[in-house]
Amino acid sequence: MEGLHVLATLHRCCSGARELVDSAALRALCVASIERAGLTAVGEVFHQFPGGGVTGCVVLAESHLAIHTWPELAAVTLDLYVCNFSGDNSARAQRVLDDVVRVFAPQAIERRDVPRGRLAAAGPLAVAD
Repeated sequence: MEGLHVLATLHRCCSGARELVDSAALRALCVASIERAGLTAVGEVFHQFPGGGVTGCVVLAESHLAIHTWPELAAVTLDLYVCNFSGDNSARAQRVLDDVVRVFAPQAIERRDVPRGRLAAAGPLAVAD
């Protein structure tokens, strides 16, 4: 299955972003962003840690978005995977990431894009023991 897996850490985020500490606000951001990007949410769960951050996951028809806030570090980690089964969803994933970055206004971003499934088209895969 071809797709794009985006792993990102947002460093030195705006400490005033309510989404760092409020599960309802983070949920609203994620769900609205997913809808605006044209992806399809099929389920979600968000958890508020007492006196701390938030962790959440939105299950997509196209795969998932997992997000975690670390207010004590002014950081956010994000794991977003979109499959490209019915079309290339890479631009949609980028729109979701752009929305999250806009809200948290990080001073630095550590990001890794991992293409998934393209090796299968190139031939047999080696399996490590």
